[in-house]
Amino acid sequence: MTAEPTGVPSAPSRTSTERPGLFVTFEGGDGAGKTTQAAMLEEWLRAAGRTVVRTREPGGTDVGAIVRDLVLHHRGHIAPRAEALLYAADRAHHVETVVRPALARGDIVIQDRYLDSSVAYQGAGRVLDAADVRGLSLWATDGLLPDITVLLDLEPKTARARLDSDDKPFDRLEAEKSEFHDRVRAGFLRLAEAEPERFLVLDATEPADTLAERIREAVAARLGRRPPGDGRSRASSSGAGAPEATHARRRRGASA
Repeated sequence: MTAEPTGVPSAPSRTSTERPGLFVTFEGGDGAGKTTQAAMLEEWLRAAGRTVVRTREPGGTDVGAIVRDLVLHHRGHIAPRAEALLYAADRAHHVETVVRPALARGDIVIQDRYLDSSVAYQGAGRVLDAADVRGLSLWATDGLLPDITVLLDLEPKTARARLDSDDKPFDRLEAEKSEFHDRVRAGFLRLAEAEPERFLVLDATEPADTLAERIREAVAARLGRRPPGDGRSRASSSGAGAPEATHARRRRGASA
């Protein structure tokens, strides 16, 4: 029998202040606007003189591109546990070869999807044990967690309408039934509730510029708390004094 997804384990202590860079991840269902917001944040940071590494999972390395093609476009069945292991394998290689070196240099890493997607999609969506899926990714990455995780929250029906308007074939996950995507959304929201200091949850139906401003406020606030000399440059004067965004509080209008 398949067990119901379990709760999310408490987060391990993080030591992000011990590394000079900043790790920002974007999460949410397909069609929520992660790529758009990642690009807008990258543009803003580069204009402020920051060095940015923008990447994604899976697909951020040569190995990841192979894994991406397999997990998203393979026509046959992939067992849920095998799927979770494939994502974790990609994540281990990606963090070791791309993310950690960039953070050590003092760069800002902007990443589309990370371990929270595995907990939501394979844990909640595939109905595997959330603690097991999370623990696997934490082992694969030697415990690396983002400094900020932006969760763009969107009802699956709205997300599906956005994907339909793109007029392109669905991948394996996009093609799943609505019940799967309902579980994924609920899984993401449970993660955000468990780690409010890390998550910034936004209503993805808000205008793109409004969302971008909230994200910039959160990033500027985190950069402003870094000791002098951390990172390769300081944020521009227009961003350094931005008020800190409230993490894990969804914009009014986002449904539970």
